[in-house]
Formats: sequence, C-alpha cells, structure tokens
Amino acid sequence: MSGPEPEPRREPVLQRPPALPCHHESAISTLTELSLVRESDTTIEGPRVRLSRVRTVSAALLALLLLAACSSANTSAGSLDDVTVGGTFKAPTVTFKTKPLTVKATTTRVITPGKGARLLGSDSVMVSYAIYNGKSGKGISTNFGGEMVPVDLSSSKVMLGLRKGLTGQQAGSRVLVAIPPADAFGAKGNAQAGLSPTDTVLYLVDLGSIRTPLTGAGGIAVTPIAGLPTVTVDGAQAAQITVPKTTAPTKLVVQPLINGQGAIVKSGQTITVRYTGVLWKNGTKFDASSDKGGPVDVQIGAGKVIPGWDKGLVGQTVGSRILLVVPPADGYGAKGSPTMGVTGSPSIGAKDTMVFVIDILAAT
Repeated sequence: MSGPEPEPRREPVLQRPPALPCHHESAISTLTELSLVRESDTTIEGPRVRLSRVRTVSAALLALLLLAACSSANTSAGSLDDVTVGGTFKAPTVTFKTKPLTVKATTTRVITPGKGARLLGSDSVMVSYAIYNGKSGKGISTNFGGEMVPVDLSSSKVMLGLRKGLTGQQAGSRVLVAIPPADAFGAKGNAQAGLSPTDTVLYLVDLGSIRTPLTGAGGIAVTPIAGLPTVTVDGAQAAQITVPKTTAPTKLVVQPLINGQGAIVKSGQTITVRYTGVLWKNGTKFDASSDKGGPVDVQIGAGKVIPGWDKGLVGQTVGSRILLVVPPADGYGAKGSPTMGVTGSPSIGAKDTMVFVIDILAAT
C-alpha cells in the first residue's frame, strides 16, 4: 500500500492545485509514505497524479519478491529476538533490548499470526506500520492510530526489503521486518529519515485486507454517445484519446466505455486505477499512470482528488473503463495546474478542459 520520507505531505496522486486528480500524495509520500520507497524514487510525480507511492503507496513491487520470509526461522543472528513489541493495538511500542539491530539479509518475525490468505507478489495489502532506525532504536514514522494505507507488492516503487518481508505472510498478522541497507536505501542511506548507509531499517507492520487488482478493464462494452472523444487502449500503455474539433462541454461528462462486473466503488475507498489524461483543446497528453510505472492507488470520494474524479468514479464498478470530460470547475479551477516539473508535460490553464480514460482495477 507505494506506498508505505518525513511528513510534510502525504501520498499519491492526483493532487488539486498542484497535482491532478489528487491533492495529497497517497500511499506513500511523506516520511510515512516515502519510507516505503527508495530515496531515488521519492519524486515520481506528474502534473496530475503525484505518486511517490506506495503511490500508493502507490504505487504505488516486482518479480524479485521472495516467499521465504514467512516466519522467524530465518532470523539473522537472533537480532530480531532482542526486539519486543508492547503497547496497545492502535499504539504499539517497540523496545530494543540490544542496539544496534543489524541484519545481513531481510528478516521477518511474526509477532501475532493472522488467519487470512498468504500474500502473493501480485497482491496489494492495507497496512498500519511504524518505522525504526535499527542502530539507534529511534522511531522514524508511523501511521498507527490513523487510516491504513495500501502497499502494492507488485510495484518496484516500494522498498525491496518490505516486498521481500511481507510476501508470504498471512493477512491479519503483525510482523517485524528488519531490512539491511542493500534492500532499503542503499549506499546513500536516507539523511531525511536519519538513516546512514549502514543502518538497518525496522518495520512493525499490521497486515489488513488483501486485494488482487485486475490486470485491465473487463465486462460489458458500452456504446458512448456521439460527439465524445474516441479511445483506443493497448494493454498497459497509455490510452490513445482522439478529441473532436468541437467546443468542449461545460459540464462534467461521465461515460462508461466498459461496465465492469465487480464491486461498486464507495466514497472513502482506495481504488487502484490505470488512467490517461489529455487536454480537450489539442489532445496533448499531460499525464498517465504508465508514465509512473503502472496503476496507482487513490482515495476516492473524500476530497483527495479533483472533484471530477470524485463525482465520476464513486458508484462505478470494479472492472469498468470510464471516460471523463472534466471542465475547469470540476478540475483545477481558476488557478489551473503547473507542469510539476515533468519534462514535456503541458500546464493546465484556467480554461482548459481535461479528458481522462480510467480503468478501475480494485477497490478496498
């Protein structure tokens, strides 16, 4: 859940004034969230979807996932045995009997076993977490006491050691994951988090619900009304959107292209989406999830994304492909949105209408 560096901003993804559909960095951009990704990956952001994820958390973790980290049997030199977990369920405490905690390989110890399914490398899981410096025992970041965030175990943006340590664990478990520098921030360390190039990183993680996102939209094709942009989708690549040479609609247009057969998306849920956005005035692409490595996670119906997304995606079904035509009033308003430093990406002006094609792949 790219998701999950320090805390000024939060996750993913489509951010309003600066970023596109989201205005907080979902799943993984503050130390809370950036701590789920390598330092070199902490500025993956487009003009619209600012993902550092865990993205969400994007996500916001690839085929290097290991299934071996399932118990304390691989504890390195007993180091994790010297760590105790106490406190309450919502406010756990971690105590280091001896310091520094050092491991040579990513090591997992189950504190409380769960009864759910085991995590696969293709899964996304909702997590609560706390992060510690293994050398000093100092806490770095936590989201305990707040909302769980998604961690996509199929995303290379999520820290390698976290992917290794969580894959194979059971939903409902509480685990400790000790991660050596090679599987964390590498030779540079992470100065913002107070981690030197030789420090082990320790995660305490509660594993919540698991979801396996679809690989693409699927369901019943819908014939769109005449006069709207036409769409061609080729796998995971950015959609090709052809905009008619007519005046843009002045009101939000929500046009399903495929009605998915999955669950209905509800306000407050985190959804996994693949999307492409272009400008109505010239058809120029300004953002796409494919530019950021794959699908992203966003919280919908909670004011975290532009109004057009909240209005247009809540009530749709998982598996759907939705065409949104978003006028300025439901986008970035009178201020528009800058390019956010993405090379070649156009700014969005105060009068620009945006067109999105969005595949809804999961909802939790």
